[in-house]
Amino acid sequence: MASPRERIRAALTDLVDPANDGHWLVAFSGGVDSSVLLHELAAIAPGRVRAVHVCHGMHPDCGRWADHCRTVCEGLGLTLERRDVTVATGQGESPEAAARDARYRALAVALQPDERLVTAHHADDQAETFLLQALRGSGVAGLAAMPQAPTGARPARPFLSLTRADLLARARELGLTWIEDPSNQDDAVDRAYLRGRVWPSLAARWPAAATSLSRAAASAAEARRLLDELAAADLAGSARGETLDVEALRQLGVDRQRNLLRYWLRGLGLDCPDQRHLAQIRQQALGAAASRQPRVTWPGTELRRFNGRLFAFTQLSPAPAGWQVDWDGSVPLDLPGGLGQLDAEAPCPVPLQVRLRRGGERLRLPGRAHHASLGELCRQAGVPPWVRERLPLVFADERLVAVADWLVADPAELPAGAVLPPLHWSTRLPGWPPATL
Repeated sequence: MASPRERIRAALTDLVDPANDGHWLVAFSGGVDSSVLLHELAAIAPGRVRAVHVCHGMHPDCGRWADHCRTVCEGLGLTLERRDVTVATGQGESPEAAARDARYRALAVALQPDERLVTAHHADDQAETFLLQALRGSGVAGLAAMPQAPTGARPARPFLSLTRADLLARARELGLTWIEDPSNQDDAVDRAYLRGRVWPSLAARWPAAATSLSRAAASAAEARRLLDELAAADLAGSARGETLDVEALRQLGVDRQRNLLRYWLRGLGLDCPDQRHLAQIRQQALGAAASRQPRVTWPGTELRRFNGRLFAFTQLSPAPAGWQVDWDGSVPLDLPGGLGQLDAEAPCPVPLQVRLRRGGERLRLPGRAHHASLGELCRQAGVPPWVRERLPLVFADERLVAVADWLVADPAELPAGAVLPPLHWSTRLPGWPPATL
């Protein structure tokens, strides 16, 4: 049977192509796993390895840990980049999850164009992640845990076929010193509880538990890839830009609907809903009468149906009530509530007022004899309701003369001789810009 050293070297040789001049960035925490990775990779790919240490500031010894990592790198002749991060916990998010997200953002920033990130996750980590995801009721995507051969900017994880015992044995052979993070012994942390209280019993009964569960995660990853291929094919027949056609979605079976919704939302960079919210989407967004405009929300995200399409986006802040400001167009106007900027190509010769919709506004378009309801114009152009209530309206002498950079009133609506300069509205509201009237 191959020794830990032989298995580690084989895993890294599969990863590093000697004929390739690519470089590697090691996520180096200073723990035993990343210490073995750094030492072995530096030996296999000399001159092509750099390390980055992310300091979360969550422990009083974090400065000492960073110093240890720098000393190790100096001994290997490697460059160490230290990245300090602030961990901000969101609603319903654990400190551990927030720290992980902050860490990966910092690693992505540190990564140079010719480098690939490599981490020291191993089979025990994979098995623990699989169990934790199963206990949370996760689907295939969660059970897939961590991919071994990822593509794009995702990290390489060459040690997923190795166990914690393999890496510990190799660290002792090399005479390494490493950091022991006390949070790994804190039973209040789910992973630490699983590792310290549950895993020893599992391993005693099933010695190959780590390898077996890691294989189960790999099978889940394969199933996820197949589901993604199916979802991509379904999306090709259902997508209308970044939206989904409701009628096309209704033609799919229930399981394929859920699969497509998850895939579509991930593609938009949004959090996927749980089973309860997926059921709400199917019942409300797909099941409601055509005249309805249902809305389903879950933390940070909202989904809307409008004109036979599903829109999904980061949850919008409420439209500021009663907001109004005087403006002459000489400088860009920052709109409230994250609505972007309104800019004019030149100052306007008459005073302007900008406010959001209050209802009942009317506008006379160029060449038309009568004013039209702004609400009716929005309906004709297919402006979604969440955009209508956030439209910046430009007035002169209490007359509506422009709707963002979309509609401009007949010049006769302006005071004599005045010309409204072209306007530009920079906004990321979904469903904008509308159709031309």
